Amino acid sequence: MSTSLWIKPAVFCGALLLSGWLSAAPQIQTWQTPNGAKVLFVEAPEIEMVDVRLVFDAGSARDGGSAGVTSFTNGLLSEGAGAWSAYQIAERLERVGAQLETGSLRDMAWVSVRSLTQPKALSTTLETLAAVVAEPSFTDEDIERQRQSILAGLVQDQQSAGSLGKKRLYRLVFGDHPYAGDPEGSIESVKAITRDELVATHKRLYVARNALVAIVGAVTRDKAEAIAEQVTAGLEPGKKTPNLPPVAPLRSAADEQIAFPSTQSHLYIGQPGMRRGDADYFPLYVGNHILGGSGLVSILSNEIREKRGLSYSVYSFFLPMRQIGLFQMGLQTKNDQAGEALQVVRDTLQRFIKEGPTAEELEAAKQNITGGFPLRIASNGNIVEYLAVIGFYDLPLDYLDSFTAKVTAVSREQIRDAFQRRIDPGRLVRVQVGRTAPLAQVSKESDADSNDRD
Repeated sequence: MSTSLWIKPAVFCGALLLSGWLSAAPQIQTWQTPNGAKVLFVEAPEIEMVDVRLVFDAGSARDGGSAGVTSFTNGLLSEGAGAWSAYQIAERLERVGAQLETGSLRDMAWVSVRSLTQPKALSTTLETLAAVVAEPSFTDEDIERQRQSILAGLVQDQQSAGSLGKKRLYRLVFGDHPYAGDPEGSIESVKAITRDELVATHKRLYVARNALVAIVGAVTRDKAEAIAEQVTAGLEPGKKTPNLPPVAPLRSAADEQIAFPSTQSHLYIGQPGMRRGDADYFPLYVGNHILGGSGLVSILSNEIREKRGLSYSVYSFFLPMRQIGLFQMGLQTKNDQAGEALQVVRDTLQRFIKEGPTAEELEAAKQNITGGFPLRIASNGNIVEYLAVIGFYDLPLDYLDSFTAKVTAVSREQIRDAFQRRIDPGRLVRVQVGRTAPLAQVSKESDADSNDRD
């Protein structure tokens, strides 16, 4: 879940860094606050504004036995904090032209602000942020309003073929691991969450040693230190959350079909992929860009869309997390073409694993990735998100500096080796939402074909 209070967006829409930043990655400084929060900072003096993002190891993987409680908790932070209601928080920020956002995923939850560096604006914004993370009100009225909002979203998900398929894919790939569940929880679990559980979740997870502060903007190192201390001052030192359990490899392939009244079938195919900081990250990243991550020019798109007209689009991606995240492929196609599309995807993956990319495909991918990378770090907002990822996952501080060199260094042999070791076409989870005719026969035939080729 992610919620935003967008105030005076025109103030920020032009917040691109100057051209010098497009040719070199920003210098990252790091330290700890007195109460134990980790800080990453990039000075960006070109525009008189600052982005501050507090990230907590408080995603749905930390739900425990109460599915959805972390997302519920995060969504309530800006609904009332300190002496202010949600309306008063919004009014305070509107007066100074600031922006506040909250959000949560499986690994992390965050609260971020964007403000002008003018003293009045910055003081008001930081005071508000400090209260939001440390002093949420959790009033009964706010809890019930947030509960109804979450429940409405979950009901809507039940009417969406895409949501049904993605949720089921995660459950089949991750089994009993904390990554398996929907971050929003279920209708039953959300109805059962109490105020005491929300308060206890906040007390357990929103603590300094479980926090990262990312700062990017037109402030000095001394000022950044003061900002980090101010926004974490109300947090108890607390304890860092324990490591998550490892993700188990799939023992066998699985096929599941979900009947849905639509003329299109949604196909989701996946298995465990890689984690953040993985030794195979760059070969898998570049290889996936070629396979299905580069849109209409990918291999999967050529086979599915251009050659056979089975779908308008098809994709693949790795979602690395603290532990091994998801490798996923997906598309939508006519119900009567679902079996053929599934077999083409699987055959294409099998061929890519066996042969790897051509020299021309690899060179084009490297140029595309490295050529577009400067624009991905071309704004304060982009960089603060990168800092959050680097700090949260303990990536090297030179990650941005070395990114293009590591992409350029990837070879065909490395891609082929990494895919052969990490992706097993014989143990894919396949979920179809739409058609009611079984896919199992197609899957069995495809498995037999791949065994023959091996």
